[in-house]
Amino acid sequence: MKFEDTGLEDLTIELARLDSIMEDIGLVRAGQWDYERVTYDRKLEAKGEIFYLRVQGYAVEGDVDTRYALIKLMTPLLGKHYYPHGVEYGEDEVFPAGIVDVSKKLLARVKEEVDKHQ
Repeated sequence: MKFEDTGLEDLTIELARLDSIMEDIGLVRAGQWDYERVTYDRKLEAKGEIFYLRVQGYAVEGDVDTRYALIKLMTPLLGKHYYPHGVEYGEDEVFPAGIVDVSKKLLARVKEEVDKHQ
């Protein structure tokens, strides 16, 4: 599921600030990066099912490994985890309303915090 119109799409922010914002909101980058891209995930659970809220971005300036990069954010996603296959983001997936609501609130917090650093 794509979260269109969050206001995050195409925003740019310095990587160190983005890492701090995401960590405070519970979105984890961990080892999910390369020289040009970053991915932040937050695990959400409901009724025995696991979902992941994902926010991705790519460097428009600098390199991620140098700790200085200007990151442009992309459209956030919500996916459902299927063991052992992985996470599906398809249009046919059904997401509980509570998970969608929590995801929207988290993304609104990310937007609010990123806006403070624009």
